[in-house]
Amino acid sequence: MIKGGALHLAFGILGNATGLFLFLSPTVTFKRIVTRKSTEEFSGLPYVMTLFNCLLATWYGLPFITRNNYLVSIVYAIGAIIESIYILIFLIYSPKKERARIIGLVAFILVLFASVALVSIFGFHKEEQRKFLCGFISTIFSILMYASPLSIMMVVIRTKSVEYMPFLLSLFVFISAACWLIYGIIGKDIFIIVSNVCGSSLGAMQLSLYAIYSKNKGDVWRPNMDGSVEMGLRNTC
Repeated sequence: MIKGGALHLAFGILGNATGLFLFLSPTVTFKRIVTRKSTEEFSGLPYVMTLFNCLLATWYGLPFITRNNYLVSIVYAIGAIIESIYILIFLIYSPKKERARIIGLVAFILVLFASVALVSIFGFHKEEQRKFLCGFISTIFSILMYASPLSIMMVVIRTKSVEYMPFLLSLFVFISAACWLIYGIIGKDIFIIVSNVCGSSLGAMQLSLYAIYSKNKGDVWRPNMDGSVEMGLRNTC
């Protein structure tokens, strides 16, 4: 049991470390956005979904919801702060229509998170009930967070270019999800297991696309006025 507890702690710490790298990996993307003063074709959806997932996971890891998951709360609380900064930068440089959409999504997830938190506190008095409610909802939106890059993956397949799918983000999605999957298996936490099975699988899919289309990273397939596609050189200014 001591050995299992030590392994649980070790993979929790490793999950924290890789999770922090995961949250910091988009800094390259946002440096580009700030430099070019444009969000180009980057999507803000993954960062909104990640913020919501961070809030839910932070809440799920608190002692009055689940026990021995404080490492989950620590890393995801830090993640929520980082994702908030990303979203703020995205809003500054995004087109007006996209800005309105992201603001609406952020408002929606904040209201939804507040509702979950209030219901879990005042609606359920048993720890098992609170754990099930928060764990179930957190798992659903964790899967949605991991699935949010699917639209970019479709762009990669359509354009045969990985220009708009950051490699570091894909890499650390896979590594972090794999670490938390092992953490969940050792701790016998079904909610952590299910969400990170999906996360590691989708991360592996993204890395597979990189292996296939990495040679085309410097090229972008741009749509013509008639909806067809042409390939042009990436703007390097």
